[in-house]
Formats: sequence, C-alpha cells, structure tokens
Amino acid sequence: MDPEKIMDGISKEIFVALKAMGKAKTPEEKLMHSKTVKNLCDSLGVFLGLIGDIIQHDDDDDGSIPF
Repeated sequence: MDPEKIMDGISKEIFVALKAMGKAKTPEEKLMHSKTVKNLCDSLGVFLGLIGDIIQHDDDDDGSIPF
C-alpha cells in the first residue's frame, strides 16, 4: 500500500476522532476518543519520522530544499 495513502487515511481518521471527541458527553467517552487520537497521532508520527530520516540520508543532495 502507498505510504501517502496511509498517511492521508490516518489524518482523516484523526479529524473524525477529534469531531467525535467534541461531541462526547461523558468523561469516559472523551477519554476513549482521546486515546484514539493519541494512537493515531503516534502512528502518523512514525511515517513522518521515516520521511525525515530519508530526507536526511539522501545521497543525491545538491544543497537545495526539496520543496
């Protein structure tokens, strides 16, 4: 599966979980959504960390900013 699609999917799920957390009534519901958001953010952080490592170790670096 394409890492970009995975990151997009995780980002969408984060927004869905945040909206659900905003609509939650009880502290238990808010805690459940909070844990979900944390886990999704940790997962997204793994992908962003890998991208950062790839950019740092790029052998074809000509000194320009890649974006």
